[in-house]
Amino acid sequence: MCPSYMATRKEKETTRARANILREMITRSDKPNPFAHDEIKDVMDLCLGCKGCKSECPSNVDLAKLKQEWQYQYYKEKGVPLRSRLIGNFELGMRLASVAPWAYNLFGGLIKLTAGFAQGRSLPGVTSKTWKKWYLNEFKPRSSDKAVYIFIDELLNFNEPEIGISTVKLLDKLGYEVRFVNHASSGRSFLSKGLLEQAKNLAKKNVAIFKDIITPETPLVGVEPSAILTFRDEYPDLLRDEEKEAAKRIAASTFMIEEFLAKELDAGRIDINLFKEQKKLIKLHGHCQQKALSSLTPVKKILTKLGNNEVHMIASGCCGMAGSFGYEKEHFDLSMQIGELVLFPTIRKQATEVVIAAAGVSCRHQIKDGTGRRAVHPVEILLEAMI
Repeated sequence: MCPSYMATRKEKETTRARANILREMITRSDKPNPFAHDEIKDVMDLCLGCKGCKSECPSNVDLAKLKQEWQYQYYKEKGVPLRSRLIGNFELGMRLASVAPWAYNLFGGLIKLTAGFAQGRSLPGVTSKTWKKWYLNEFKPRSSDKAVYIFIDELLNFNEPEIGISTVKLLDKLGYEVRFVNHASSGRSFLSKGLLEQAKNLAKKNVAIFKDIITPETPLVGVEPSAILTFRDEYPDLLRDEEKEAAKRIAASTFMIEEFLAKELDAGRIDINLFKEQKKLIKLHGHCQQKALSSLTPVKKILTKLGNNEVHMIASGCCGMAGSFGYEKEHFDLSMQIGELVLFPTIRKQATEVVIAAAGVSCRHQIKDGTGRRAVHPVEILLEAMI
């Protein structure tokens, strides 16, 4: 199940090995902080945080979450590396880059060299017209008895705002009142580097913002799986007491856009006659956390029923990118090797008219770097199909 093990076939890269080294050091260490062993770092290094083990391990061991806790404890003893700080503060970095996108794009090579990113990896593009700016300045929500709150995630806001814009337009055309309140970032980038205090602070802010407005009648809907699923997976674990209970209530009414549309379709609240028949052949790659914490079934359902498309799921595991993992110079080669296991060869075999679809920003980026093909988000396919 572990992508790095599938690529290297080394016992050290198995979920079992990572669980064993943690258990061994916690049990036998004579250090005040038993997590501060470089031996643990050596074994944990190639964990991509994909959460495949959470859904596939017979014991449901969530190594990604254990890695977050280990990193947090390790950094308390050893200090936080500069690159981890930069990655954790992704939203701040992208906000600054969006002020002068030309400078960011011009000095991309220098940024990669300074930050320790692979020279062979392309950087995500940045635009000054963010998703949030478009919503606040150009979009006028309709008044409707069907209302949703949109979570403008930090990954799409700066890097692929057109997909966030397409999502809002799609919901609007389907008759939903798309509401937005200013909120904090999801905290996903901090979690990916074990910076749990920062992630916890963002969780507190978002729970305080959403606790009185997110209900089964007015759910929270997001686009990037790793960002919106943070509400369901990590927030209840990061918080305590009343905040924890509030986080659980929010989580129960939080959905990826594909989940929400499938649910509404099943409830008869979406008119399939609003969509023309596309009859496209779509090859779908699932985001790791989407597969571990949700399902690809909602995606297949909406693409099949809304547009009469034929959807084939690519039998791939992790794409190899895993957030920042595939950008890091020491992990780049393995990242591409993981992509070559199933995903890249499958896509290269497809005719040009076959649509490649993927929900995650990092997945689409990896597919482009590995195959030269552009992968589209499912909402782009649905919006195109609307009459």
